[in-house]
Amino acid sequence: MCDFSKYGVPSEQWLRVEATLSPAKEQSLSELKRTANEGREAVARMGMAEFSTTVSTQDHSVSGRDGYKLETRSYRPISASPTENLPIYMHFHGGGFMFGTLSSEDAICSRLAVNAQVVVVNVNYRHTPEYTYPTAWNDAEDAFLWVCENAPRLNGDPDRIVVGGISAGAWLAASLALAASRSELPVSPTLAICGQVLMIPALVYTKCYESQLRQIKCPSVSSYTQNENAPILNMRRKQLFNGLLQVQNPDPTDKRLNPGLLSSEDATMLPPTTLGIAGYDPLRDEGLLYGKLLTENGVPTNVNVFKGVPHGFRRFGERLSVCKQWDQTMEDGIRWALAKPSASGEFDIQEH
Repeated sequence: MCDFSKYGVPSEQWLRVEATLSPAKEQSLSELKRTANEGREAVARMGMAEFSTTVSTQDHSVSGRDGYKLETRSYRPISASPTENLPIYMHFHGGGFMFGTLSSEDAICSRLAVNAQVVVVNVNYRHTPEYTYPTAWNDAEDAFLWVCENAPRLNGDPDRIVVGGISAGAWLAASLALAASRSELPVSPTLAICGQVLMIPALVYTKCYESQLRQIKCPSVSSYTQNENAPILNMRRKQLFNGLLQVQNPDPTDKRLNPGLLSSEDATMLPPTTLGIAGYDPLRDEGLLYGKLLTENGVPTNVNVFKGVPHGFRRFGERLSVCKQWDQTMEDGIRWALAKPSASGEFDIQEH
């Protein structure tokens, strides 16, 4: 039985940051969405000052299966030869399936493109409350098929594709990697996803969580209980985000909805996986249990825990020292997957 509660004790550095935060205002869904996206885009614009001369970007339109035109943007390091086929990293943003825009990810994607020397493809999948399950999942798969077909246009290598994302985006990436490993997508078997980088991942629909709780030593030490009222993401907001997906009769065996509830057989087929998990986060345990399952089934797995900080802590930048480790974890995760690592067979948690 597992007990990961030691990671959930708020760090002194976080408590100092938290003391400076203003109480959250009550807002309608539309107002909450607007202000969150405006804030994210403002932060991205500031961050792009560092990368404006080191990365080139191009916008693309991807046709979804229902005819909807998905916004995507590619980022390529200027230092790379224009004719070199670089590895491709597909990025799915976080935001509870409700927040996020194409431009809100510019700084993140540029940093990864430059520091990991890859072509980054940023996918602006559709959001709640306007679009419900499984629209975002369909969009992720359709974008992956487009990348496989259009890799030459991107000067990217279709045989070296890594997928990843943050929070809800990590959920989409994990579901996509599982579908690809099970040959459920209409692409050549040779175009396998060769790695995934999952940061503060949501991997299990809340109402399908019972089997996860059974693996925890005691309900009182589960991340759902310990971090029920955590800042940034608490259980009330997690349930709000899940509810807006409007999943009818959620089924624990729906592996698209619950990539964290995969079988041992399915786990063996997954590619090298890097996990970045916040300790003071309701999502902590599902990320760690996923990493444990992959490790036990022969998947090269790199598990990182950022102790004592909440979900979404990266937004606080230089105010939290672990933010540098967050960036390094993502960059190293991409490079590590591309290096075709061997499995260690040990569930080793790297603490930051």
